Amino acid sequence: MKTLIKMRSVCSFEFKIFFLFVLFVALLGQSEQLAYRYTPSVYPDRIILNLTVDPHHSIAVTWRTNAATQNGLVQYIKSTPGPVLGEHALSVAAQSETYKNAADGEPEIEASFHSAILTDLESETLYAYRVGDGTHWSEWLHFTTANDQATPFSFLYFGDVQNNIRSHWSRLVREAFRTAPDAGFVVYAGDLINRSGSDMGWGEWFEGGAFIHAMIPSIMTPGNHEYNKQQELDPHWRRQFTLPENGVTGLEETCFYVDYQNLRIISIDAEMLDEIETFETAQAKWLNQILTDNPQKWTALTLHFPFYSTKPNRDNPRLREVFRPIIEKHAVDIVLQGHDHAYGRGMLAIPSALDSTQISNTMYVVSVSGPKMYDISENEWMRRRARNTQLFQVITIADDTLRFAAYTATRELYDAFDLVKRADGKNRLINRIPDTPERLE
Repeated sequence: MKTLIKMRSVCSFEFKIFFLFVLFVALLGQSEQLAYRYTPSVYPDRIILNLTVDPHHSIAVTWRTNAATQNGLVQYIKSTPGPVLGEHALSVAAQSETYKNAADGEPEIEASFHSAILTDLESETLYAYRVGDGTHWSEWLHFTTANDQATPFSFLYFGDVQNNIRSHWSRLVREAFRTAPDAGFVVYAGDLINRSGSDMGWGEWFEGGAFIHAMIPSIMTPGNHEYNKQQELDPHWRRQFTLPENGVTGLEETCFYVDYQNLRIISIDAEMLDEIETFETAQAKWLNQILTDNPQKWTALTLHFPFYSTKPNRDNPRLREVFRPIIEKHAVDIVLQGHDHAYGRGMLAIPSALDSTQISNTMYVVSVSGPKMYDISENEWMRRRARNTQLFQVITIADDTLRFAAYTATRELYDAFDLVKRADGKNRLINRIPDTPERLE
């Protein structure tokens, strides 16, 4: 009997050890999940506004929840000084999709992505909105629609964000908001994160911009880091952004254009130019068409790869060969680029692609907003340049003048110029470079 009791005690002890081990493993897995900073919940996160093809009367909103939340809802109302009352708001059901992401070195994250386009809005009007599922809501947020007249407006432009986003980029985007809180929209010139498919990278990007993403609409063009080695676009892109689909077939939400008041701004998918010849041909044909039929006074183009590089021993001659004649034929005013992790801009030192005896009428800009930096060349095309400097740009358009200002992360004015449109459609350049030395160390 004593032997039997002893055996039962040993078995009981071994079972307890096994049970505790299983419990430990389960809790360890749970703790890793809980420790992951960007685990979705029933409450909306990663809320972002995007411009639509008609930013004067509509806006797109996208957000994320946990996978258990299968439905999404947007409530919106004209804002007033008093408390916002949900029962008086209009409601729009979102399109929802559940997606499971598994990136190397990151926990598997399953989430629902919700998107909606609010239509029939009044122009130049402040609206309040919130997103949720009818029970779990975000805070009430504001956005302002574009004016349907050619009144003055500003927008922000950022070069590559890419690395150490939460720790180093957050301060810059927030200083940009302090500098231009009434910006109509934001332009990102690619490489928003470092590794395609990284939920951690996108989590940092959304945390860095925080409520700014949810109150000022954005457009973004993809960079090479938004694509994987198989030339596949990051699976988050079309789930977490709701961008126009009026470009080349097969490049929806990466190749598109928006008419914002008297500006036509165009996104070209530079990575697909570089990797797939048919997309190069299709985008060139499409660009020529939408520039031929362009009713706007001002035109801006954004793409990731620069026509003229700031980095030593880097060049994109094929890009210039195919697209510069189109750009100059239609007098595109400014090209906003990234990729080279430095700052440079120029116009007067660049000969025209149509007549080498004439100068270019287009201003080319390369910039960087994140902390990853490259060396900078002494190429003569650059009128002002910088290395080892995080920058954001504020571009203001008022009738016949485009005013450009580049600021450092400490809000110091680093570069500035005006483009003044003459009667013949060509631009007169007025440099407003501050009396500070170039940052080249």
